[in-house]
Amino acid sequence: MSQLQHRTRTAQPQVEHLLAQQGFHPLLARLMAARGVSNPSEAEAKLADLLPPSGLLGMQQAAETLADALEAGARIVVVGDYDCDGATATAVAVRGLRMLLKTLGADEEACAYHIDFLVPNRFDYGYGLSPEIVQLAAEQFEPDLLVTVDNGIASVEGVQAANELGIGVIVTDHHLPGQTLPEALAIVNPNQPGCTFQSKSIAGVGVMFYVLLATRAVLRERGVFDANSQPRLDALLDLVALGTVADVVRLDANNRRLVTHGLQRIRAGRAQPGILALFHEAGRDPRKAVAADMGFALGPRLNAAGRLADMTIGIRALLTDDAAEASALAAQLGRMNEERKRIENDMKRDAMDDIEQFIQQANPSAGVVVANPGWHQGVIGILAARIKERLYRPTIALAPGEDGLWKGSGRSVPGVHLRDVLDLVSKRLPPGSMPKFGGHAMAAGLTLRQEAMEPFKALFGQCIEAMYDASVLTQVVETDGSIPADYIAAHAADLLDTQVWGQGFPPPLFCDEFEVLEHRLLKNAHSKYLLRRDGKTFVALRWRTVEPLPPKAKLAYRFERDTFTGGQAVQIIVEHVL
Repeated sequence: MSQLQHRTRTAQPQVEHLLAQQGFHPLLARLMAARGVSNPSEAEAKLADLLPPSGLLGMQQAAETLADALEAGARIVVVGDYDCDGATATAVAVRGLRMLLKTLGADEEACAYHIDFLVPNRFDYGYGLSPEIVQLAAEQFEPDLLVTVDNGIASVEGVQAANELGIGVIVTDHHLPGQTLPEALAIVNPNQPGCTFQSKSIAGVGVMFYVLLATRAVLRERGVFDANSQPRLDALLDLVALGTVADVVRLDANNRRLVTHGLQRIRAGRAQPGILALFHEAGRDPRKAVAADMGFALGPRLNAAGRLADMTIGIRALLTDDAAEASALAAQLGRMNEERKRIENDMKRDAMDDIEQFIQQANPSAGVVVANPGWHQGVIGILAARIKERLYRPTIALAPGEDGLWKGSGRSVPGVHLRDVLDLVSKRLPPGSMPKFGGHAMAAGLTLRQEAMEPFKALFGQCIEAMYDASVLTQVVETDGSIPADYIAAHAADLLDTQVWGQGFPPPLFCDEFEVLEHRLLKNAHSKYLLRRDGKTFVALRWRTVEPLPPKAKLAYRFERDTFTGGQAVQIIVEHVL
């Protein structure tokens, strides 16, 4: 849809030279230096270099409150969220707090009673610690303390409801706060005002992991255990890695440390049974785990539970220590994911008319809004992402909710802060038209009144145009430039797989000109090519396109082992034709 611009990443020569001197392969040194790595410690991703928990505002108060509750035998309920970050954060909180409680003499039964969880069903309660969820928790558990994970920073009314019932609340979150903060016992959120923690991109699961580290330190200072006998919280890093990658937060140096060591545990076979079961259900080998497995295989299966049913199923899979139960739950999640795909495909077909009309516009809007009364509100976020990828425009997809409201989910393009756009839209709509909205730069959610639908569609694009230059709607393809043809080989593919790539630390994408020797179709939906460069021939795939290439083509590409033929050869994956 949009014009394509090509830009080559430039490596800082002095950093590239320094990394090469430290023993990094020349290709890795170049890629790291082109991604802002400034010293070897950032590239090595050592766990010892993690930012300290003390850098998070409110951490000491949260840790001491939790330590007090554990020592007093209080009943603690973790209130989670229905996405992958929320599910893994819930599992990390429950597992970690039970580990700490065991050191105080509690047995398995006592741990299960004193540390439990509750996750809102998105269709019945919506997102976050609402007053209704507080009431539900009070009736089911009679808790002394609620701990929110991956939510809570906007739950002013929910925390107030808990306070009125005499239930304490600790908020752990990473979402952007509103103008008013909840009156909780403690708030740990790197994005709250006054917090100087350097990793503003840490996921909800990472925040909770840090809270556990600080709580363990408090208990250690109180003499409950020493450094040698303390619980090994690094056993939770596989869960931290999954939630971090699946939430598509920026993989800054600190997040890469967390993900790197989580992947190492998985490859070594020391992951939670649920993680291993999800790998096997997805047909992936945990011994060769990479970050992409988290984002494209495990994450969607966990998210399917929250989208279609109840995330409790996913959390149970991550909490069980029984391999057979984990396998059965993973299979159930796999079936849900297949159903999610079917629903998504139906919704994409429904949206095709809107997409085609948009493409044919002489002056298309800066934003896309699609709505359908037959759509499933659990899948609109994925639909928005697919349309955004196709049209390269910030996109909102809406499905009917309750009480005459529409539920919306949006995805954005780099340079357009979606939550800020919605903030301006809400100010320009009549009061009460958009009762709720929130989110991040790249993803956001909202509720909308029926009578505001048409004004919202017009205002969404207008507000983007008012806030941003039109250049942000031109897709820029960044590559790492040319590499020697000899590098397109299995040993280099393995070398690249040793690193963590993802949001904000993009996987390598190279750019070279190839001779096109042959083209054939795969399942009438994809293309397979035979390419030649510098006397070497390569098999190449291009997904979701049947177009032939010219005799000579400049390609943006990556390469990987060809597991279909045994993995000894490599295949090129064509991402763009430049």
